[in-house]
Amino acid sequence: MRGMQKYYYVYILCSDKNGTLYIGVTSNLPQRIYEHKHHLTPGFTSRYGVCKLVYFERFEDVYQAIRHEKRLKNWKRNWKKDLIEKYNPTWRDLYDELSMLL
Repeated sequence: MRGMQKYYYVYILCSDKNGTLYIGVTSNLPQRIYEHKHHLTPGFTSRYGVCKLVYFERFEDVYQAIRHEKRLKNWKRNWKKDLIEKYNPTWRDLYDELSMLL
């Protein structure tokens, strides 16, 4: 019997539309965003109030996810904004929709 497929997620959080952006990678997106929203991990996101999930991508391979995360972190801000707006033009917080989107 084969185990369940494990997925990895590259995600972008923001403080607001023109505010601070944060890019991360995780294997448990709902839990990780919950941690950001409730400031359970001290650091950049809790210091700058970055907790609104505006974009994510799913990967089957952890190394592909990490490579993509690093690539996005090197992108210009305008490219990141364009990516977000392509899939989420209103910059709505996707966290409450995760159960339907995953």
